[in-house]
Amino acid sequence: MSRDDGERKAFQPYFCKISTSIEKISIDSIEIMTTGRIELGATGRYVAANVKRLRAARGMSLRALSEALDGVGRKLSQDAINKIENGAEEGTTRQIRRVDTDDLVALAVVFGVSPAALLLPLTDSDQAPVEVTGGGGVPALEAWDWANGRRPLKLTPGKEQTELLEHQLYSLPPWLRDRVGPMNDAMRNLSSLRDPHVRDMLQQLTGMSVGEPTPLPEKYRRGNEGGDDG
Repeated sequence: MSRDDGERKAFQPYFCKISTSIEKISIDSIEIMTTGRIELGATGRYVAANVKRLRAARGMSLRALSEALDGVGRKLSQDAINKIENGAEEGTTRQIRRVDTDDLVALAVVFGVSPAALLLPLTDSDQAPVEVTGGGGVPALEAWDWANGRRPLKLTPGKEQTELLEHQLYSLPPWLRDRVGPMNDAMRNLSSLRDPHVRDMLQQLTGMSVGEPTPLPEKYRRGNEGGDDG
């Protein structure tokens, strides 16, 4: 017996133990991954319901949707799509699958809708309550305006003008700020902003000058008249 063979034989029991441990860890990990329960929040359930709704509206089978997604470079099997749709039912005991951001965008592309159309529910009224993950319940109109980049999700009484302009400043590219959102007129007249810090920032970014104060548009005052910005 060579020296190398002798060393191998001497260490063989240890190699067996290490191999067995690795195998056990792998099996345990697989069990955790396959048996762990996935919990969806409100937005996750809205996405699941909207995938189901839009697939039906487009007249697409699970197979057709899977093939369409494959065609845009995002592979999702029929089973995966079915598990996504299972999440529409709160408290379901069926297997469900989360939608990640790449799935979401690809689904929006295939359905021909905005990503917002997947994130929020279709309600009968603009004042119907909508649950936003991390933001609580808000009227549907405010949720949709927020999702479409028109306004912050919530406005602080007395700071509406500042928050609306900050929202456009941080949410939109410069070339879009004066075209989209309810405060596009205010963006052209920085005097509507009383917070000197934000006003100076906007003035530096846009090169606009400050004139006399301009009132906040009526639709955004809603009982906050008289509130002083800043």
